[in-house]
Amino acid sequence: MERLKLEMVSPKQHTKPKLYPGARKTSRASAALTSGGQGRIRVNGVPLEIWEPEIARLHMLSPVLIVGDIREKYDIDVIVSGGGFMSQADAVAMSLARAYVDQTKGADLREKMVAFNKYLLSGDPRQTEPKKFGGPGARRKRQKSYR
Repeated sequence: MERLKLEMVSPKQHTKPKLYPGARKTSRASAALTSGGQGRIRVNGVPLEIWEPEIARLHMLSPVLIVGDIREKYDIDVIVSGGGFMSQADAVAMSLARAYVDQTKGADLREKMVAFNKYLLSGDPRQTEPKKFGGPGARRKRQKSYR
């Protein structure tokens, strides 16, 4: 009994996409960059150009507008979860900015990003303060009455 040998004819060379993280408050984003693309950016499977709400879309597009024509060389798929819509937009913008800066290997684009928003590459350290006893929130307390 002869076994059939299957030969693969010219297998496609799939390069592993490089991952770039982004975070803001409780939102986490991960951008997978593949070279040789056409400039497509998808966030959770949705093209960035039709993402809603509009204010979040414009915030996510800010690093893309800074890089200009470099966008046409790469396709980026971003997965984002956690937090609110604006915090997710910040996390996506950070992961996109890190991906483009890493691919250009120059200080020029990094300086442009930092001049536009210093938290695009380094992250915003502000977090919500934990709730304490004696009131409904972190700082607010019940009103004291003397009579």
